[in-house]
Order: sequence, then C-alpha cells, then structure tokens
Amino acid sequence: MTADHQVVLITGTSSGIGLATAVAAARAGFTTVATMREPGRDAALRAAADKAGVTLDVRRLDVTDADSVAACVDGVARTYGRLDAVVNNAGVSNSDPTLEMSTTAALRANLEVNFFGVIEVARAAMPLLRAARGRLVTIGSVHGIVGQPFNEGYCAAKFAVEGFMESLAPVAWAHGVRVSVVVPGFVPDTSFGVFPDIDRTTLQAASGPYAPTFADYLDWVGGQGWEGAGQPAREVADVVVDTLRAERPAFRVPTGRWAAAYLDQKLTDRDGSAVQRLARTWIGQPDSPER
Repeated sequence: MTADHQVVLITGTSSGIGLATAVAAARAGFTTVATMREPGRDAALRAAADKAGVTLDVRRLDVTDADSVAACVDGVARTYGRLDAVVNNAGVSNSDPTLEMSTTAALRANLEVNFFGVIEVARAAMPLLRAARGRLVTIGSVHGIVGQPFNEGYCAAKFAVEGFMESLAPVAWAHGVRVSVVVPGFVPDTSFGVFPDIDRTTLQAASGPYAPTFADYLDWVGGQGWEGAGQPAREVADVVVDTLRAERPAFRVPTGRWAAAYLDQKLTDRDGSAVQRLARTWIGQPDSPER
C-alpha cells in the first residue's frame, strides 16, 4: 500500500502508541484520522504533530459506543470518500490483582474496550476497507500469546483479539483486505502500566490470600522482569507504518527481537509446560519435584 492519498483511521491517539502512530503515519504521507474518546485530551497529540510538521484530522470515537464508532466511520467516508486502513490501538490496562479479588463487572469492562471495541471498529470499517482493498491492523500484545500472572483480564482480552483476527484474516484476504496484528513487548512511554494509577501497598492490601505471591510478582516486575523488553512508542509506530505499506504484510508482526523471542517460547510449547515453568519463576515459585 502506498501512502499517497491513502486514508487511515487510528483509535486511541491521545497518548502512547496511538499518538506516535498517528504522527508517523502522517509523516509517511497518509491522510490520518486520529481518534480518541475525549477530543479535549488532544493537546499532546497536536503538539507532537506540530513538532513533526504534519496535519492530523482529530475526531471523537469511543470504541465502547457503537453509535460513536458508526458516526466517526461514516463521517470519514463523507469527508474523504474512502477509508484505506484502520489501526485498532485503543485499549485499557489491567487493574485487578487476580481472579478471586476481581469482579465480573471489571472483567467485562476490560473486554468491552480491549476486545469488543476492536471488533466494533473493524465491523464498521470493513465495507470501506473491502472497497479500497485495504488494511486492518490491530495492536496486540505479547500478553495475547503468553499468559501473564495477575493480568488475567487483560490477557483474556488480548488472547481473544488474537484468535478473532487470526480467524478473520483468511476470509478478509479472500475479499481484498489484509489483516495483521502488531505485537509489541513493554513500551514504557505509554499510559499503560502493569497496574496503573495504584500504588503497591494498595494493590497488595487488595490481593487477600494472594498477597505474598503478588509481592513476588511485583518484585520480579520491578527488578529484571522486563529486561531487554522495553522500546519507545515511536519504534512500535514505525513497525505499524511499515505493516501498512508492506506489499505482503505478515499476519503477526512482533515489533522487535525481544518480542519475537518471547513469542517463540509459546509458539513452540506444544503442551504448555515451558510457559508454565517460566511463569512460575515470575511469582517466586521455581519448578521443583515437590510441587
């Protein structure tokens, strides 16, 4: 896909990967519709666009509101007469320590944004993408391949996205639309955290009987848990733009060597034992014959 005169819609652009991708896409020559739930939070995006010398079309889109999604996609069609690509980026992080300490309502809220929101945008855009023989790119996660302790809800949503898009891809391909999932590792310069906006003491107090295990997990995260995994949002954005422009984009696109190696641990693990052994070390429970 060549960028000239191509229109791309990107969700969740107020910060992080979405912001960086909107600027990178515009710099690459795409007409970029940068969307967010609250347009009043566009100051950082507009500042980054001004610094890069690019123009963005900033619009409201709440992925959890079907009417909002439809209105935005229809508005893009009216303005430009086409839509060539969508980048599903909007998402929320995990905020509950583990199964027993979470609620069904919290899990559903996570799925509403991270899974159903992705599907709602894809459904609304697909007629235009078919007409343009375009691209549907979704920001996945290594947590959508390898389960992460104490991140069950987030992982469930990202696993669901991976399975849905993998199933959709051959059907979409038969009708001219290429589907890809871009898989970053840990991106420090985003609004995401392992458990955002909550301090460690509060989290441990809320984790009940799991507090000692959760403490071991937080020690791992705060120590060398993500050593070598970090990459700036702009690097992920560059991979997204490369995927949009690739003549034959892959379905699954790790954003670097660390992410690729991390995924290999799961994709070669037929019975799941290797990932289980690895994950137990993250919570201070190395494998032993006694367990």
